[in-house]
Amino acid sequence: MVSIIFASLAPSIALLCFFYLKDKYNTEPVGMVFRSFIYGVLLVFPVLVLQYAFQEEGLLLNPFLQAFVSAALFEEFFKWFILFYIFYKHVQFDQHYDGIVYSVSISLGFATMENIFYLVAFGVDQAFIRALLPVSSHALFGVIMGYYLGKAKFSLGRRKIKLIALSLLFPWLLHGIYDYILYIQQYWIYMMLPFMIFLWSLALRKVKLANTSYLRNENNVKKLRDFG
Repeated sequence: MVSIIFASLAPSIALLCFFYLKDKYNTEPVGMVFRSFIYGVLLVFPVLVLQYAFQEEGLLLNPFLQAFVSAALFEEFFKWFILFYIFYKHVQFDQHYDGIVYSVSISLGFATMENIFYLVAFGVDQAFIRALLPVSSHALFGVIMGYYLGKAKFSLGRRKIKLIALSLLFPWLLHGIYDYILYIQQYWIYMMLPFMIFLWSLALRKVKLANTSYLRNENNVKKLRDFG
C-alpha cells in the first residue's frame, strides 16, 4: 500500500512543484496550496458517488455521454466549484497566476486520490502510464481553468462573467475530448499523443501569459504612482 501511495503522490507533487515554481513574482503560501490539494483529494468521493449512481440507474452509458458528462462535466464542475467559491474570493488570491496555482493544486489532489483507487484495483505497474496521461492531464486542465478564473478576478462587468464561464467551459471540453479518445480502442495512442502535446503547449502558453499580466499590472500601477 505504501508503494501505491508513493506512486500516486510522486507525479502529482512533481507537477505541483513545477507549476508552483513557475510563479515568478509572488508565490502563494504553502499552507493555502496544501489546503487546496486536500480539497481536491476530498472531491473524489462525491464525484465517485454521483458517477456510481448514474451507472447503477443505467444512465450516461453511451461513450460520448460517459466522456463529456459522467467524467468531464462532473469532475471539472466540482473542481471549479471549490476553486470559485473558496479560493477565488480569498484575500490571498491577489494576482492572475494565483488561479493557476490553486486550480492545479485542486486538480492534482483529485488526480492523486483517483490514482490511488485505480492502482489498488489494477496494480502499481500501471503507475507510469497513469502519471503520463491522467495525472498530467488533470494538471493541464487545471492550468486552463485557473488561467481564465485568474483573469476574471481582475476584470469587470460582462467580461468578468464571460471569463468565469470560460474557466469551466474550456476544461470541460478538453477533458471530454481526452476521455473520448480513450474510448477509441483502436489507434487511440495516435490521437492521444498529439492531443497531449497540444495540451502542454496550450498550458505553458497560459502560464507565460499569466506571468506577463502581472508585469503589465505592476507597470500600470507604477505609471499611476509616477503620474500622481
